[in-house]
Amino acid sequence: MMLSTDIWVAALIRRVELGGGFAVVVRKGDARAGAVLVKVLDRRDGSARLYAEATRGDGEQVWMQPKGSIDEPDLDAYIERAARFDPDVWVVEIDDKEGRHFLTEPVEQG
Repeated sequence: MMLSTDIWVAALIRRVELGGGFAVVVRKGDARAGAVLVKVLDRRDGSARLYAEATRGDGEQVWMQPKGSIDEPDLDAYIERAARFDPDVWVVEIDDKEGRHFLTEPVEQG
């Protein structure tokens, strides 16, 4: 049984808070089955990274970086396009002094 998106997002935000970071939902999508984009701001160097859910060929759920850029305006433009394509998408923004994403699922490095 999979968690609904709203519960999963709440758990992510709680992990961030417990880890000393700050997280906020900047776009709320479908509570039950909306896709999630996670934008991470790294205050050490001013960079940003974006993570999206993906499914590997073997069916494993992973997180990947759909946009290779680390410039926040590029990532924001990607998010805007994604929201036009999928109005149910959630966007969670994490601000962490160490640039951590706090995702517990596998993350593929791009």
